[in-house]
Amino acid sequence: MKLLLDTHLLLWAAGQPERLSSTARALINNLDNELLFSAASIWEVSIKRGLGRDDFRVDPRLLRRGLLDNGYIELPVTSMHAVTVDGMPPVHKDPFDRILVAQATVEGITLLTADPLVARYPGPIRSV
Repeated sequence: MKLLLDTHLLLWAAGQPERLSSTARALINNLDNELLFSAASIWEVSIKRGLGRDDFRVDPRLLRRGLLDNGYIELPVTSMHAVTVDGMPPVHKDPFDRILVAQATVEGITLLTADPLVARYPGPIRSV
């Protein structure tokens, strides 16, 4: 199964795996699953790190390199992903979460999230 991890799950998997739920850990560690990360997540880390957010202290370059070195596949943001945001219900205002939902929808892959608001979107989303 192809799994797109939201930004917080990526951060936790990379640096604080104890914060992952047992379900998330099992899905991430299952070698049959293909793990993806969005370019939007790296952008989110860059922006929020620059704003001084405590939960985004990781260097985005190191995060990206570590994800690639550990077999994650990078998913670029396309114009199709961007236009899909336009038709989404206003469940959540965070533009980074909204583009992740759009990417999962367009690509037909499952978005893993620990955010209950993101989990309320229709589409291939799994709350972990």
